[in-house]
Amino acid sequence: MAESPNGPDLANGIDVADLPDGGKLRGYCGDEQVLLVRRGTSVFAVSATCTHYGGPLADGLVVEDTVRCPWHHACFDLRTGEALRAPAFSPLTCWSVEQVEGRIFVGEKLKRTPKQSDQAPAETPARIVIVGGGAAGFAAAEKLRRERYEGSIVMLSDDDAPPVDRPNLSKDYLAGKAPEDWVLLRGERFYSKNGIDLRLGTSAAGIDTVSGEVVLADGGRIPFDRLLLATGAEPVRLTIPGAQQPHVHLLRSLADCRAIIESARTARRAVVLGASFIGLEVAAALRARNIEVHVVAPDKRPMERILGPQMGDFIRTLHEENGVVFHMETKASSIDAAAVKLDDGGILTADFIVAGVGVRPRTALAESAGLSLDRGVTVNAFLETSVPGIFAAGDITRWPDPHTGESIRVEHWVVAERQGQTAALNMLGRREKFTDVPFFWSQHYDVSINYVGHAERWDAVEIEGNIAARDCLLRFKHNGRVVAVASIFRDIQSLEAEVAMEHQTAT
Repeated sequence: MAESPNGPDLANGIDVADLPDGGKLRGYCGDEQVLLVRRGTSVFAVSATCTHYGGPLADGLVVEDTVRCPWHHACFDLRTGEALRAPAFSPLTCWSVEQVEGRIFVGEKLKRTPKQSDQAPAETPARIVIVGGGAAGFAAAEKLRRERYEGSIVMLSDDDAPPVDRPNLSKDYLAGKAPEDWVLLRGERFYSKNGIDLRLGTSAAGIDTVSGEVVLADGGRIPFDRLLLATGAEPVRLTIPGAQQPHVHLLRSLADCRAIIESARTARRAVVLGASFIGLEVAAALRARNIEVHVVAPDKRPMERILGPQMGDFIRTLHEENGVVFHMETKASSIDAAAVKLDDGGILTADFIVAGVGVRPRTALAESAGLSLDRGVTVNAFLETSVPGIFAAGDITRWPDPHTGESIRVEHWVVAERQGQTAALNMLGRREKFTDVPFFWSQHYDVSINYVGHAERWDAVEIEGNIAARDCLLRFKHNGRVVAVASIFRDIQSLEAEVAMEHQTAT
């Protein structure tokens, strides 16, 4: 059903005085919602909602000639509508704007023209191979074609499904609130239409750096001029007795999620091992299916290592209010057909179990190829590995972070996508440094937690607002400097914190 028009009819015009410099105004033109943004004497008219999950751009942040989404920090060019930063890939629609006698009128939709890069490729490799079918691999392939790259792209994925929107697997899709066709990042036709040779169920066994070939598990070889390693991470597998039984699930792929959903159809009680973001998002999704959920974890508080004790206490209370039962400071010692035995002697009956006890980067391919490793694949500021012409992006990558002054590796979806985009440009010889501030979001019932920056350690947490009232912003500081910001329903402040970190002015 189409959304009812909101705001003024922009085809009939508004007074210039109603749109101050730097201001935003949501209205409509015909049957579509339109966002007006004024920058000096220029006025832009673009779609009012983000092309990622439909976030309201009127509630976002204007930075120079761009607008950033308040929900998941996608960024769009106001002049062209171009999606500049993941997690959005599709552009905004643009409309013509005319200013007449102190009034602003929105006219016709502007026809999109194929993107013409401001900067011609310094190099044009004939053959690019991408190993990995996740966030980074997809974003790189999409960016290469958007940049008008016309060479060969071969994308190898050992998964059986095309690239999916993995955050949805532990959120709305698992909860039964989103259809499966929302989960694919793009339909299969996208790959054939754009000349991307996506090979599913295909494993790379090695890299011949001398001949410039990827060696497949079946013995085949694929030559490359540039190679992107985007092999991602894999779940840590339990080693306790009974962990290999079919009712014990991991969650990484679409097939994993389908298996959990199938188990949930007839289940009454589930045990989640691990109080991480994934574990607790799974718990929330299962509660939406009216399944009794018990969470087992060795930590004192959920997510304390990332979000601190205050937010950890809030998250536990939030889940308890929604019926989750916690068993903290304990671990599972064994699993049988109908129960989980704990190391403190407790026994929890369960129809099925979901293990979310962490992931590890899939670096075996890089290691066998002789690439430099340091708890991940080490890259330079351009995401190039120790072997020229081979790049890495996503969960496996340890890169020099200009904001902390340290080499870091993170496992965030948006970071992986943005690194894939930057790696694509650099495979074309652009020499663009990866300088984005890390960002992730986590959804728990009706509460979304946004996090910008990266704090492996901190010595102070400044709390603004009220965590229990779900209106807060936490600044994590190290040596007097803000290194990360977590927030609940403080979207503009989260975006402002991101910009401050980009400009290294966060205090």
